[in-house]
Amino acid sequence: MTTAAPPQDADENRLLRCAAVFLPGTPPRQGRIAFWDPGHTPLPIATDGGARSEEITVVRPYGEEGEVRRHTVPAFLLPVAEALPLLARARHLRSAHPATRCWGAAALHALHLVAGGRMLPGLTADDYDAWRAGPRDAGDVAHLRAVAAALPWEGHAVPLPDRTPLHLPDPEALIGSFLDAVADTLPRTPAAAFAMGAPFAAPEPQHLPGAREWAVEVASGLDAGVRVSLRLDLSAYELFDTTGPAGEERDPEATAPETASPSAARHAAAAVTQVHSLADPTHVVDVAALWAGEAGEPFGPRARVDTALALRRAARVWAPLERLLDQPVPDVLALGEDELYELLGDAGARLSAAGVSVHWPRELARSLTAAAVVRPAPGTATDGTSFFDAEQLFAFNWQLSLGDEQLTEAEMDVLAEAHRPVVRLRDQWVVVDPALVRKARKRELGLLDPVDALAVALTGSAEVDGEQVEAVPLGALAQLRTRILTDDATLAPPPGLHATLRDYQLRGLAWLDRMTSLGLGGCLADDMGLGKTITLIALHLHRAHPAPTLVICPASLLGNWHREINRFAPGVPVRRFHGTGRTLAGAGGGFVLTTYGTMRSSAAELAAHGWGLVVADEAQHVKNPHSSTAKALRTIPSPARVALTGTPVENNLSELWALLDWTTPGLLGPLKAFRARHARIVENTGTAAGLGNDEAVERLSRLVRPFLLRRKKSDPGIAPELPPKTETDHPVFLTREQVTLYEATVRETMAYIEASEGIARRGLIMKLLASLKQICNHPAQYLKEDAARLTGRSGKLALLDELLDTILTEDGSVLVFTQYVTMARLLSAHLAARAIPSQLLHGGTPVPERERMVDRFQSGEVPVFLLSLKAAGTGLNLTRAAHVIHYDRWWNPAVEEQATDRAYRIGQTQPVQVHRLIAEGTVEDRIGEMLLAKRALADAVLGTGESALTELSDRDLADLVSLRRPS
Repeated sequence: MTTAAPPQDADENRLLRCAAVFLPGTPPRQGRIAFWDPGHTPLPIATDGGARSEEITVVRPYGEEGEVRRHTVPAFLLPVAEALPLLARARHLRSAHPATRCWGAAALHALHLVAGGRMLPGLTADDYDAWRAGPRDAGDVAHLRAVAAALPWEGHAVPLPDRTPLHLPDPEALIGSFLDAVADTLPRTPAAAFAMGAPFAAPEPQHLPGAREWAVEVASGLDAGVRVSLRLDLSAYELFDTTGPAGEERDPEATAPETASPSAARHAAAAVTQVHSLADPTHVVDVAALWAGEAGEPFGPRARVDTALALRRAARVWAPLERLLDQPVPDVLALGEDELYELLGDAGARLSAAGVSVHWPRELARSLTAAAVVRPAPGTATDGTSFFDAEQLFAFNWQLSLGDEQLTEAEMDVLAEAHRPVVRLRDQWVVVDPALVRKARKRELGLLDPVDALAVALTGSAEVDGEQVEAVPLGALAQLRTRILTDDATLAPPPGLHATLRDYQLRGLAWLDRMTSLGLGGCLADDMGLGKTITLIALHLHRAHPAPTLVICPASLLGNWHREINRFAPGVPVRRFHGTGRTLAGAGGGFVLTTYGTMRSSAAELAAHGWGLVVADEAQHVKNPHSSTAKALRTIPSPARVALTGTPVENNLSELWALLDWTTPGLLGPLKAFRARHARIVENTGTAAGLGNDEAVERLSRLVRPFLLRRKKSDPGIAPELPPKTETDHPVFLTREQVTLYEATVRETMAYIEASEGIARRGLIMKLLASLKQICNHPAQYLKEDAARLTGRSGKLALLDELLDTILTEDGSVLVFTQYVTMARLLSAHLAARAIPSQLLHGGTPVPERERMVDRFQSGEVPVFLLSLKAAGTGLNLTRAAHVIHYDRWWNPAVEEQATDRAYRIGQTQPVQVHRLIAEGTVEDRIGEMLLAKRALADAVLGTGESALTELSDRDLADLVSLRRPS
């Protein structure tokens, strides 16, 4: 029989329309694929020498009786290696013959086995080297059977030389031979013999008569037809369990029942050896049945030898199996306690990887777990109101559970006394890890104070023996945790609030009420402009506490708080504890406002007063816990504390610790421990030192998140709630120097005005108004001084610093308008001294430089843009700014709005915050009231500006410019 040359491309389709059949060879790699036409048509396939055909003998069934006849037909033969590409193509080619498509499926599966390295070395019957495809798992067997079932008779019409009468070969056996042929062919590349040596690498058959035993052992249990497994039997183990089902002690000296063998009495557990047929994976018998000849046909005549060799291979993985090989029948292996532990752990995994499965009883439970739990200690109060009592303690223990059910103390005692890997518990076998036994024996971890218990409850973890473990709150602590974390609904606006709160403000009110009602504090850390002040006023009204609320804020914000309370909660008493002659006498309900400086110097007096709530506004002023201001603040007792800030963290997490340790003392532990446990790890996350610390970040987040409400303008559901432009008047105080200059100027100038008339009078009025505005801005502007000493002399400058610090911390950009170039120059020098990047545009700025300034600002290069109102009030597009500050009033809203529109115009994507600085109690303050309350005067001002004021009577003018001190 000869082999034709490979077909040309034009002939491939003709071949694939023919039936394919595999002709086995010895060794397997000498097998061939024959393409033949059942219609006996010759195959004129073009080859190097022209059209050629070969003749092969096939068998064909006839009639319903299954008669088989022999025929000689023309065919085209190809070696396996050359036929594989054609067969692979035929698998999905509809025009291919059904038999050829089936052999294509077998070819692809064979390639899959070889590619996965599933090849075994072996010998043919006459001791020549040959690779086999294997080991074959249940999936391989199922696939092979499916292909065989679909294979038409043309695909396995090869006569069997030793069968009389003639039979068609078994398709499953023929396909198995083909898989072996592919495995025996592909590794034998031209270079293989040089790299690995001749045996199992060279294409020529290698005679190896001395390797028979080695080949059998290598392939045993894998391709020889059987696989072994171990079935654990714990019935004898139960007889010698020292505890009853409810933990009752058994008599350890009691005699075992007669059904227990001596081996079982000694070892109390056994592994029964099972044999699986690879030909039929569903056929499984015990080794005892196989040795007794009761196994049946699927195992074949070599089943005992293959089983023994498979056990020898398994013993190399786990040494105790060697004892089976010493037994006449390797059916049962008695196991000791240590060996059970090994099978439950690493030994079982190694055996499984080697193909030896370990089957445990179905009722064996592996769901025994331990968690650290925190519950109220016996004898302590458990209601939420007493949670932070000094004497409240919490028990911190290990709690063991079986599945979802907690074990009783008696059951945990049983585990504590266990000295075996498997125990009988609640009518089922339970795997017991030694670590769980240790926790059952030493399950009391100590007592926790309320703050530590709360921290454990919120983070869900605790440190035990230097390791972070899961922690579960129980009882009142679990209820408190649920209340803290419940973000269910908003509160209705409280009675007495003259404002409409937006949805996010109502949610903030509900959060503040929840935290303060639990005796806890919180930090409301909303962005500037989201309404922290009005939310706090609403909280005061909702709590209706008989004791007053103390608000501590920067001096520049005293007037703003006073104004906002009067506006949104009219009728609520407001007292300022500030300046000389301050007193708390008679301070009942309502608000008491003070500054950080006053609080620091009068901490003892404030601490002696009873407060219902203490509020720290712009709380970043106490971010340094070691400062005297922060220390003084901590001395003022209160049942609830709230910090307000837009920047809870500016530089490092120690600032966050300072805020939350004031609002909820002890929550984050001592600062040193907080830095070591959280801050350093979290701050380094993302650097080389902190990779992989996401768990630490999440743990800190779970601890902090309930006590800090942070909303940004960019958050979903927040920005759409804001109007496109929010305008805020900021009343500021006058310093002592400003008060003196203001009153002296009014007194002296009014004397001249009263003695004048006509143009002279109007000129004096204009001069007076300009002088008062300059004094309100800064004494240095009025006195025509340089910028050598500016700090501490102007309430407006102090508030400007506050606003800029907050805006720049939020990476914002800001426009600062003033109608005075001299004041703008003073501000520029002041910001330069503070190392705040800024630029100044005024009427003398050349046009090209104006354009460069706009470009620098719009690109974010300079965050603060100082502008002369008259020079820059129109014609500029400065949409980079989300904040506009009017340092002084033009007294013409239309002009101010034009300046504001430099930022609030088409192209602006951010909500714009407009801040107007107004010197409290001065002519600025009075004009602002007129613009709101006196429509006629407002219309006059809108029409003609400040000139309208020159027509006021002396009495009205005096009333307008006189300084009114706040009550």
